[in-house]
Amino acid sequence: MIEKLIYLDTIDLVEFCGAKNVKLDLIRSQFPKLKIVCRGNWIKAMGEADEVAAFEEKMAQIIQYYNEYNVLTEQAILDITSGNPQTVISTVDSTVVVHSVDGHPIKARSANQQIMVDAAMENDMVFAVGPAGSGKTYLAIALAVRALKARQVKKIILSRPAVEAGEKLGFLPGDMKEKIDPYLQPLYDALQDMIPPLKLKEFMETGVIQIAPLAFMRGRTLSNAFVILDEAQNTTIPQMKMFLTRMGANAKFIITGDVTQIDLSQISQSGLIYSTKVLKNINGLKIVEFGSKDIVRHKLVQRIVDAFDKDETRRKKEQKEQKEKTVKADK
Repeated sequence: MIEKLIYLDTIDLVEFCGAKNVKLDLIRSQFPKLKIVCRGNWIKAMGEADEVAAFEEKMAQIIQYYNEYNVLTEQAILDITSGNPQTVISTVDSTVVVHSVDGHPIKARSANQQIMVDAAMENDMVFAVGPAGSGKTYLAIALAVRALKARQVKKIILSRPAVEAGEKLGFLPGDMKEKIDPYLQPLYDALQDMIPPLKLKEFMETGVIQIAPLAFMRGRTLSNAFVILDEAQNTTIPQMKMFLTRMGANAKFIITGDVTQIDLSQISQSGLIYSTKVLKNINGLKIVEFGSKDIVRHKLVQRIVDAFDKDETRRKKEQKEQKEKTVKADK
């Protein structure tokens, strides 16, 4: 008799085992000659070598299915353990980044989103710059979750600069964490879409997923991590330099931002604008530019962005003409 331990590190055991262990019991029923025990984040199988080997093979397929689709149905367990050819795990849609907690595929929804996905695969650092609603942050987090599930990295680190957008941070109630959390809520929302609640809570408590203001990055070396800096248009040039130089071994960085929504007192000081100019020819780094056609929110968002852009162009033209008239008048 031999024993085999199978670890379930990145799996929500409630979803995997089912209410009252109904799914685990179904797995047990498919291997009646084995004693199967689940404790903490591992499953132990005890029995004859050939039976344990068969169990290990099927469990690998079940775990692969769960990691791909974020759900595990009883029918999927039966199909996999019985070798039903209708369940072909290896032929997954290559365009899917990850699946949501309810099993829906999350994939690129525009040409530039696909460029961003490809860029993240080929480069260690990607800048994704474009208007609100183009899916930059959501897709970046999906890429980070995929890397974590595939064990390509050991942790995900998400950051934002805490810059006030017309309101004063000091007037928010609570301690520092409670003041900062509203700025980070969009990151929480995306994570909750992609990682089951109990597993997300565990990841947050153990530091596998870290969400921190940019100011807390100084002095750190970020290795074996997928790191996302969101709202990067609100970093200053020194802050951006500080952040980019945190990159350690086996790290992936994605920097997202919208240069039309800068809340700094001086737009010229935006670290995002500066970086995309001076770093555009660096090997291993890709800059992906999104436009209004990439907006995947409500159809009105695209129209609103286009209207603002059109008016901005008009105002700049008027300012230029006014400046030229003033120069001529002075002469």
